[in-house]
Amino acid sequence: MSGGVDSSVAALLLKQQGYRVEGLFMKNWDEADGTEHCTIMEDLADAQAVAGRIGIPLYTASFSGEYWDRVFEHFLAEYSAGRTPNPDILCNKEIKFRAFLDHAVTLGADYIATGHYARRRVIGDGSQAQLLRGLDGNKDQSYFLHAVAGERLARTLFPLGDMDKAEVRRIAEDAGLVTHDKKDSTGICFIGERRFSDFLKTYLPAQPGNIETPDGDVIGRHQGLMYHTIGQRQGLGIGGLSGYSTEPWYVADKDLDRNVLVAVQGGQHPLLYRQGLYTWHIDWVTGAPELPLRCVAKNRYRQPDQSCTLEAAGDGYRVLFDEPQRAVTPGQSVVFYQGEVCLGGGVIERTFMDEAGSPGESIPMQGQSA
Repeated sequence: MSGGVDSSVAALLLKQQGYRVEGLFMKNWDEADGTEHCTIMEDLADAQAVAGRIGIPLYTASFSGEYWDRVFEHFLAEYSAGRTPNPDILCNKEIKFRAFLDHAVTLGADYIATGHYARRRVIGDGSQAQLLRGLDGNKDQSYFLHAVAGERLARTLFPLGDMDKAEVRRIAEDAGLVTHDKKDSTGICFIGERRFSDFLKTYLPAQPGNIETPDGDVIGRHQGLMYHTIGQRQGLGIGGLSGYSTEPWYVADKDLDRNVLVAVQGGQHPLLYRQGLYTWHIDWVTGAPELPLRCVAKNRYRQPDQSCTLEAAGDGYRVLFDEPQRAVTPGQSVVFYQGEVCLGGGVIERTFMDEAGSPGESIPMQGQSA
């Protein structure tokens, strides 16, 4: 129980369905780190109030050590390499559905349950489960759960998977839960209300460099490649340049070797689009399908389904989209679906602009530059 409305209603529904429910509040960040920006104590108080209202016990467990080792160090390494990671995906894989699940099992639990908007379907002998999209398309969170293995999903319940957010809030209000109108959490707990750039400066040294056009003209300065992501418009600090139009500038690429940010004008500039991508590893929920595979994919959360072909490529995988994709970002995840079933996904290693490059082309392995 996180202290939010979703986990509150998940616990309430399970109690009403006859389960013996016990709440567990996870501490994944050391609130005594001196930053005073994490809302963990407020969230714990809300979780305690909800547990008291429902009539279930609430325990706390700290996974801050595991979070630092398995999630945060990777987060910093990716940003220092100029990439844009998604720590929520790794947190689900390594903390909520590994450290938390293992802890719950040692306490005698048959299942864990979360407030995610996703569903699962038990298959075979019951030891595995497929991951299904949540029925509320606006809240479906299967994208963030794609790296959770099927045997762990088989021991998980998603009480909100068939519901939409409005219904969840209504149930919470009718039950008198203090979280019924609590604002949804956004961003990452350990960043809180701070500016993202200010947070990164605490852990990573800034490395200023030039902002250039694709032709090599210097048009500005950046304070560090880690502060920018592909397709970004805000925060570049350039505009009103003589010899250029008044169209806004967008981040099109990062030249890591030269520490240069490449920017283009216009949100539909051709250099903002990629025909495909490579990923070196895919977490399959219930095993790898036969390749090549026609399916749909998302290369960012809430993106509409994009038709593509997935095939083996040297030491990894190649994804060729039917239509060019805007702002495909290394470090983010590409997630594959067939119908309502989420097959799995992987971290985007690098991208390509056209169909050049054979399916057998080797791709950089983890830790190598593209």
